[in-house]
Amino acid sequence: MQDSLEPRHEFWVGQRVCALSDPQRIGTVKYVGPIEGYSDTWVGVDWDNGEGKNDGSMNGVRYFHAKSDRSGSFVRPHNLNQGISLLEALESRYKSDSTKDEEDEMYVLSTSNQRVSVQLLGKDQIQDKLRRFDELTSVSLSYMGISSPGIPSHINNTVPNIKELDLTGNLLSEWKDVGTICEQLPALRTINLSNNLMSPYKTNLPILKIIQVLVLNNTGVDWEQVELLRQSLTTIEELHIMGNNISRILVCYLSFVSIMVKYIISLKYCLEVPGGICITGSTDFILELAISILLFFVPVFPPQISAPAFGNNNIDDLASIDSLNSFPNLVDIRLSENPITDPRRGGVPRFVLIARLAKIQILNGSEVTPRERKDSEIRYVRLVISRLHTSPEEIKQHPRLYELKKIHGIEDERPSSGTTVPQTISSGLLSITLNCVGASMGEKPPLTKKLPATTTVGKLKSLCESFFKLKSMKLKLYLQEEGSPFPLMLDNDTSSLMDLGIGNDSTILVDEERS
Repeated sequence: MQDSLEPRHEFWVGQRVCALSDPQRIGTVKYVGPIEGYSDTWVGVDWDNGEGKNDGSMNGVRYFHAKSDRSGSFVRPHNLNQGISLLEALESRYKSDSTKDEEDEMYVLSTSNQRVSVQLLGKDQIQDKLRRFDELTSVSLSYMGISSPGIPSHINNTVPNIKELDLTGNLLSEWKDVGTICEQLPALRTINLSNNLMSPYKTNLPILKIIQVLVLNNTGVDWEQVELLRQSLTTIEELHIMGNNISRILVCYLSFVSIMVKYIISLKYCLEVPGGICITGSTDFILELAISILLFFVPVFPPQISAPAFGNNNIDDLASIDSLNSFPNLVDIRLSENPITDPRRGGVPRFVLIARLAKIQILNGSEVTPRERKDSEIRYVRLVISRLHTSPEEIKQHPRLYELKKIHGIEDERPSSGTTVPQTISSGLLSITLNCVGASMGEKPPLTKKLPATTTVGKLKSLCESFFKLKSMKLKLYLQEEGSPFPLMLDNDTSSLMDLGIGNDSTILVDEERS
């Protein structure tokens, strides 16, 4: 198999390249030309991993702006790899034999710390099968320096049965190349483009109608690009866009449309003239009106999508969380490492996310049980209602509030408890388990106490001092939440358990402030 592409020698700004000696060291060309005090042509590269030597300047002369003080460097052209085609990567990965040096590196250490060579049984049979390209259904070509598809017709003729294709960490940047690859692989259902820095669409959308799983982690896409791409993803089931610095998820927008409306008005008349004679008749008038109509669009994602991954972005608003309910079959989602999901960075706790996301069954890899959902939703309603006393206008920020009140039998300010008659939130007692975790507190068994919902955090600290005999300590309290990796600090002494949405059978950790 030969891919008769002409070799490229010229570099250009914006081109994706990798180090000749390390295909995992990838960057973007930012400058091509001479450097003062040095001969010949140099290539200025801004490295993805930030491990360069400068900020794009040399000896006080600025040649380009790197993304950080030490992410840029100047490299001789012969030390950079401009990439190979997908077919060349296939040939290299699956048809080349391992060298003797590579096989010598396969060993284990014995109990006496001596190297014992490892021989792979059945290696020849495995390699023989992998060399039959027409039988391959799953292909991994990660970090192979792929920068182009190659000749399109050759792809389909060579590997017609690929269903899963991993292209992580290559030099692809143009969506038209991705579209070519997908178009030429009719059996393809899963494609992983993680760590390829994708350029915004310039012309037509890529053809991705057969793709069911699309992974775009760390590719630089924004939500606008995702929205445009949605038009091609008619069969998508899983969409992964982690690590792209997406700050908002907007799945609806408003638009004014002006239209002209014509009305034909028929007017009948009767004129009485002297002599008692009445003259009757009719006439038509045409009335034109210019009317502006406010249209509310809600782009519907393909109904098959059920497990998007938005982790490690910059989402920091609850409106984006609420927008996710526009995914018709959303049951599994990753939102970790976003400001909105980290209470330490001003985000909300897990129970709020569960309550606002109506259909979620798995959140950040952790199952949402029916009991957790019920507890989270009731606790969320309690929290919102307590805030509405002082800020009634906040009702607009909670689109599921009325729905949840109806589901759980909460009328006005009266949440139900099982099948009992509803009671006001402030009435009754909450069963709270207090658990000492401070290093100098000693081993103290947990205590379960019945406390009024109106108990403030400051009052609870005083009670803990008495319960556990901690008179000389300054305490900090944390709420331990099911499914959450970090407890939520209760740092406002004036807030009550009711204000914080803390419900029955909650666990509060008692710690000491560290100087």
